[in-house]
Amino acid sequence: MIVFYTDFGGGPYLGQMEAAVYRAGSGLTVVNLLSRAPRFRPKLAAYLLAAYPGEFPAGTVFVCVVDPGVGQPERGAVVLWADERWFVGPDNGLFDVLVARAGRVRCWDIDWRRFAPSASFHGRDVFAPIAAVLARGGSPPGKERAPTTRVGTVWPEDLPEVVFIDDYGNAMTGVRACVLDEGGRVMVGGRVLPRARTFSDMPPGQAFWYSNSVGLVELAVNQGRADELLGLSLGHPVTLQ
Repeated sequence: MIVFYTDFGGGPYLGQMEAAVYRAGSGLTVVNLLSRAPRFRPKLAAYLLAAYPGEFPAGTVFVCVVDPGVGQPERGAVVLWADERWFVGPDNGLFDVLVARAGRVRCWDIDWRRFAPSASFHGRDVFAPIAAVLARGGSPPGKERAPTTRVGTVWPEDLPEVVFIDDYGNAMTGVRACVLDEGGRVMVGGRVLPRARTFSDMPPGQAFWYSNSVGLVELAVNQGRADELLGLSLGHPVTLQ
């Protein structure tokens, strides 16, 4: 199985990446996990990405593209093997949270120039073909090195910021709910949000926070939009107590 995680939004780009996978080998399953990852913001996207691999079986190959530096000569590309799953994408911090939390990690540097890619679409020309090779049992086409991560040095273990806003206006943060005590409080703009188990536990229009289906602290409003009520946008800080 190959899973796409990108900031591409609409347009033809996901279809082009699927075509690249199928050109490299038939019989592969492709799943589009998310095409609205935080655009141009690998750090936010890294904390969101780390919540999802456990939804997929061992051996899954993730093609991850949030790559504002695409085409720059100094920008690297990597393949990771982390907790029995493959990850392919730019070496720009997008995988740093995964590396920090994984029990076992291996890493390979990829020379993307050898693929003769277009200047602006390495997802199609580099990452998707590599993913197809890995999904069919092949080896990473690169040089193995020790994995590195910014988490624990310049990045926190959990990120107290909004990392994703869904179509309902619910705002996921980069904080795992398990790091908060049962009575832990979440504040936004000086407003303390109560904790709830689920939406129906709160009256309509009430803002709250809860542990969402992948274990992240999520800000929500029962039958309303948390982004509008609380003035939230990507990167908006939250305070944990």
